[in-house]
Amino acid sequence: MTLMDDTVRYAIDRAVLCWLATVSEHGIPNVSPKELWRVHDHATVAIADIASGGSVRNLRTNPACCVSFVDVFRQKGFKLVGTALIVGRKDDDFEHVSAPLRAIAGNRFFVRNVIAVTVRHVAPILAPSYALHKASEAEMMADAFKTYSVKPIAVGAGFPLHGNDGERRGNDGSRGSV
Repeated sequence: MTLMDDTVRYAIDRAVLCWLATVSEHGIPNVSPKELWRVHDHATVAIADIASGGSVRNLRTNPACCVSFVDVFRQKGFKLVGTALIVGRKDDDFEHVSAPLRAIAGNRFFVRNVIAVTVRHVAPILAPSYALHKASEAEMMADAFKTYSVKPIAVGAGFPLHGNDGERRGNDGSRGSV
């Protein structure tokens, strides 16, 4: 059994940002956004270190971490808890592990390291309104569209999906913008 099933992978593949939580050697928590990542295998998420000096420093002394992916329109996502290994440019497997990230980055970003998170636990993230007000996903999305003053671009399901390559996608894979 895989922790990152198709539902989790689908959410990860369509998120715009993910959030990496780490803890320093002095017990000080840190949460920072990450722009480039890919599911590496059934239990690993590879995150590009573009400007992640604090995260990398924390993970070298305390590899415990949490990665969150939330769709701001659906107001739900997943929390991945695990441990991280820093794969540096001089490591033998850097080329292999970083290749998909470097392909996304192109000339826009320099990938200094890869933060390879081995996932040990996956939990859903849901906005409280789902439970407290029994709101439907459609209601949550309509409220988010109103809050953010955006209109859906996809035909059919009526909501945008996002790829972590910086492009917005309709649910049919078409590219567009909100």
